[in-house]
Amino acid sequence: MRRFSMFFLGAAAGALVALVIAQPRILLNATAKAASSDVYRQLNLFGDIFEHVRAQYVEKPNEAKMVENAINGMLTSLDPHSAFLDIKNFRDMQTQTRGEFGGLGIEVTMENGLVKVVTPMDGTPAFRAGVQPNDLITHLDNDPVKGLTLEQAVEKMRGPVNSAINLKISRKGVDKPVEVKIIREIISIRNVRPRIEGEDIGYLRITSFQGERTKAQLEEGIAEIKKKIPADKLKGYVIDLRNNGGGLLDQAISVTDAFLERGEIVSTRGRNPDDTQRRNATAGDLTNGKPLIVLINGGSASASEIVAGALQDHKRATLLGSRSFGKGSVQTVIPIGQFGALKLTTARYYTPSGRSIQAKGITPDIELIQDLPDDLKGKIETRGEASLRGHLKGTEEEEEKGGSPAYIPPDSKDDKQLLLALDLLRGVQKNSAFPPSVRGPIPN
Repeated sequence: MRRFSMFFLGAAAGALVALVIAQPRILLNATAKAASSDVYRQLNLFGDIFEHVRAQYVEKPNEAKMVENAINGMLTSLDPHSAFLDIKNFRDMQTQTRGEFGGLGIEVTMENGLVKVVTPMDGTPAFRAGVQPNDLITHLDNDPVKGLTLEQAVEKMRGPVNSAINLKISRKGVDKPVEVKIIREIISIRNVRPRIEGEDIGYLRITSFQGERTKAQLEEGIAEIKKKIPADKLKGYVIDLRNNGGGLLDQAISVTDAFLERGEIVSTRGRNPDDTQRRNATAGDLTNGKPLIVLINGGSASASEIVAGALQDHKRATLLGSRSFGKGSVQTVIPIGQFGALKLTTARYYTPSGRSIQAKGITPDIELIQDLPDDLKGKIETRGEASLRGHLKGTEEEEEKGGSPAYIPPDSKDDKQLLLALDLLRGVQKNSAFPPSVRGPIPN
């Protein structure tokens, strides 16, 4: 049995899997002794009902699907993040974990039933083929896109390296459809996007922690900013974690470590107190102690909340924006032979000061809600972990709280959260929360 680190897979979760490998007979015997006779009667009941359905249902049922649905029903009754992954979904998850796949190199969304290009990635096959932002892809290898979900369309665009795909594109201002043939190449997911704000501030947008190269991309982004702005003119960095839904625990830890010299980053605590584990920072701040402002909102969840919570607890950064999503649980993905994998919630995580943000979220030091355009008011739902049906409860002493808006204006001149961050770093505006008050490291 192998262990896969995905979503929030901490060291505590790994210890659980290692225990299953090392002492299977002991665990099975303990489980058998602990299980009540009522549980076995209920399992027998499930078998009886399965046989009745199998023999008497009006049409021949798909037996494998019935079992899979029963397993998923059991897991989703635990919490919204536990699930069974069939072979296809497990492979897709592995692809996301690696952060590389055979594809075209375009970011897409869905609009009116067609695939809309958000942007082609620099240097990718789509970029070289002349695919442009706002192009509408109408056909993939002569098959219409209409009727496909975004996931189905993306799956068709991905494929073996060096294989070809033909796109038919509707482009504004062009009367006839644009047809392009693209040869797939290895595409690396770009999670970190650096840029310069003015001539004195580095901006680092971290979109997710799904790929294994998030930390490496952060290092490259910081190095790029340092090349463009001399140290004496660099006023600080904005780390944008808004709408970052999370990803790999080890990448969240590594990214946090990039800004800290020492101290705890996160701890994970499972049902067994002996499984508690802590991860600590190592010496070396890639930004050389420059001021940091971290942007969060209602779409900041899981791994991004670990980063934000640790930097806030250590007074290394000022958090600005609105309350985060509140997903403070750890999922372990356990391969199940030829059938797929089990994604199971195995622990809660805690920030360095001992906070569990499960179903509560992180409150920013400077709270600023982004304005919604009139045409979106009442149409964008604000949700947090606490609003998910069957969510894992927070610790007893903590009050559950809802999420906050997750809207980011497409034009940065309308982004008042970002504009305030820039003003604070430049000293144009003042706030008692920036810079954060200095204190000693949080004990390990």
